Formats: sequence, structure tokens, C-alpha cells
Amino acid sequence: TNIMPELPDVELYLEGLRRHLTGETIRRVVIKSPFVLRTIQPEIDSLQGARVVDFSRIGKRIVWHLDQDRYIVFHLMISGRFHMRKPGALPRTKVELAAFQFDTKTLMLTEAGTKKRASIHLVGNSGGLQAFHRGGLDVLTCTATAFAERLTRSSRTVKLALMDPSTFDGIGNAYSDEILHRAKMSPFQRTRSLTPSQIEQLFCAAHQVLTEWINRLQNQLGGKFPEKVTAFRPEMAVHGKFGQDCPECQSRIQRIVFSEKEWNYCPVCQTAGKLLADRSLSRLLRDEWPKMADDA
Repeated sequence: TNIMPELPDVELYLEGLRRHLTGETIRRVVIKSPFVLRTIQPEIDSLQGARVVDFSRIGKRIVWHLDQDRYIVFHLMISGRFHMRKPGALPRTKVELAAFQFDTKTLMLTEAGTKKRASIHLVGNSGGLQAFHRGGLDVLTCTATAFAERLTRSSRTVKLALMDPSTFDGIGNAYSDEILHRAKMSPFQRTRSLTPSQIEQLFCAAHQVLTEWINRLQNQLGGKFPEKVTAFRPEMAVHGKFGQDCPECQSRIQRIVFSEKEWNYCPVCQTAGKLLADRSLSRLLRDEWPKMADDA
């Protein structure tokens, strides 16, 4: 299944894009799917001859920095991916949405599946980037104090607090499962019921898990362009591991299925041996569930 790239996966793309495209000049942009381009100004043709100077991220969005204070903002959503192709390659298949042609290579944007939700925005100056900020805190750079303040700002389940892009930056379903397992915490613990030491534990777990995965993925890449980006990885402790053994205690990993998502947890490490029943949680979740498709 396709899974939305999360912070470590986006960092992986940034590393690959920096390595392969920094300093390159865009020779031509071919948009095959008119739905993918969400802005009219500046026009796409104006990017011809633009030089790529850097890359950054805003949450799960990827920003290309071009010369003359111009930017391209990509949101890959669940199924959007980048692929490096030969020079002059054109988008021909159903999944190929847009081609960015350079002298010696082409960067192809693809999106599998029938729901076309990936987007490209062109931005004419750095001030225009502000509109894409959701306000989430970057766990990798924030202080423990800032993390605690943000986490306890409202009372909700800790799982949804981690996944909320206006609370924390770039953490989705997969890495929140991993962080909670590392912190030995139930996904349904309430944020305001956490003790200071539990908050500290969660902060450390978030920092460790995200840092470890960024390093692991970049080491696996070995300088190549990342062609297989997913937030589901066989080395994960609990995410996507329903029915398998917990690497810590060897008990069975359990799941909660809700709103087309599956959350995974270890009942021994995280919930004092209790299985979390789907049905009793449905109402609790319905009230708190992010309202927009790309919120989570």
C-alpha cells in the first residue's frame, strides 16, 4: 500500500534532490495532468532557464528554491513520488503527472492510484511560502519545554497530537506508531494526563526515532536518488506488523483499524496488557479525527 511520506522520507528526498539537482538549470517543464498544477501565477513556462539553488521542506511539503526568489512547492500526499529519468523524458503513462527536464536528466513526478491529490504550487517570492506553513513544531529542532507546551495545549489522545500538522511537523501514522512504542506509551493516553517525566520520555523517543530513521535511510541510499520512498519499512518495530512479535517483549503486535488507517501497538510494552477495542474508541476518535484528508 502507498503511505504518505513522513519527515524522514521527505528528508531522504531533500538529500537526493540536493545531491542530483542543485545548480542545474530547468530546460523545460511538461505538465500532463492539469489538476496537479494549483497556481496560475507565475506561469509554468516562466521556469524555463531557472536555476535550482536549494531545497527545503515545510512540514511534508518539498520546496525547490530557484534563482530570482522563485519557488516550486510540491505536496506528494499519499501516492506522489519523484523519479529520476533520462534527459528529455516525457510524462506518458497514466501515473506520470509532470516532467522537469534538465540537461542530463529529467525529474518525473508520478502518482499511483485513481485519486489524484498530489499538487504543485509556483510561488513568486519567499513571502508566498508562508501560506503553506501549518504551524507545526519541528521535533528535531525544538526544545523539550516547547515540545511539552505544544503537546499539552489541548486535551486529546497523544497519537492524534503527534499526527496533527498544526501541532507537530511532518509526523504521520507510521512514525507516530514507532515513537509511541519507543516511549512505551498507549496511543490513547490523554496529553494532559501525562506526567512531566512521561512528556520528557515522549520527546526523547520522538527525537531518537526520527533521527535514527533519517540516518538509516540516507545510509541505505548510498548517494543514489531515492526511487522507493515509503513510510512502511520492514525494520520498523510495530508499524505494519500486526500479528508479528514485538522486538522488545515478543508478544503479538495488535492493531486498531479506524477510518481506513491502521494503528499498531504492543499491548505488553504500551497498554499494560490491555487490548484496545475498536468499537469503544470509535466515538472518542470521531470527535478528534482530523477533518481534512491531508491533515493526517
